Amino acid sequence: MKKIMVVGAIIVDNNNKIFCAQRGPGRTLENLWEFPGGKIEEGETDIQALKRELAEELKISVLVKEVVFERTQFEYDFGIVDLSTFICHLQNGKQPILSEHIASKWLSIKELETLDWAPADEPAVKKLMRVGVLHD
Repeated sequence: MKKIMVVGAIIVDNNNKIFCAQRGPGRTLENLWEFPGGKIEEGETDIQALKRELAEELKISVLVKEVVFERTQFEYDFGIVDLSTFICHLQNGKQPILSEHIASKWLSIKELETLDWAPADEPAVKKLMRVGVLHD
């Protein structure tokens, strides 16, 4: 089965709320919630891919905490997704602009469980609920 290397951003604002994005209809995993990001292209590092995807999808730039927060593999019918999530903070105070998602929410950690998450994102959600957003 095909392995798909992807990255996701756990974007945290100044109030420790986390940005959650809902996938659009007609797309794989439609209407499920996710941490935004996408596929790693050949020659990119995880962090380069994450910054590129967020600039393309949400028109934002972020500071990325360079340690992987959670790494998960999940087997879907279309392939095995290998997802690395990173804690990120918005730069320049610019808010995300949706281009590929149909909805977004800023939620507290305890509110994350109210959403219907894509299976590959669920371990990161559970870890956030267990340990919170780690600070340096």
